[in-house]
Amino acid sequence: MYLLNCFFIYSILGYLLESTFTLITKGHFSSGILYGPYTPIYGIGAIITIVISNKIFKKLKTNQFKETLITFIILTITLTLIELLGGILIEKLFHITMWNYKHFTLNIGKYISIEMALIWGLISIFVIYFVKPLIDKLEKHIPKTLTIILSILFLIDVIITLITKIK
Repeated sequence: MYLLNCFFIYSILGYLLESTFTLITKGHFSSGILYGPYTPIYGIGAIITIVISNKIFKKLKTNQFKETLITFIILTITLTLIELLGGILIEKLFHITMWNYKHFTLNIGKYISIEMALIWGLISIFVIYFVKPLIDKLEKHIPKTLTIILSILFLIDVIITLITKIK
């Protein structure tokens, strides 16, 4: 249940952060393509961040700086690949472009850029050391029933989105 709860928590946090950013920069409150208040790419990224960092920290018996640097490099690459795959998948399924980095100096196509890759790496380190400890305390108090309800609502949302928006 831990990873499923983390998926929902980080998906909701990602939705709120991105929607707030969109409100400030574009004047409207939105994030993602689903109807509910979550953006799954953030939940997926957070789970991958948690799993990879746990494996690195357990395998490497070195100092924290080296562990953090290795984690940063691996997660920067991994999260950037997820962003690329997510952008391609959304475009293929829904025929829309949710983000476009062509205006970035170091873009690699429209879905990734070196600038954003570095931001994802930094965010992952911030999540590991500052956000995750807080979320872990919160996650322990989430009733199993709530997780099941959220899972059902999420699946219904995905099905409705696929039925209504796929082209």
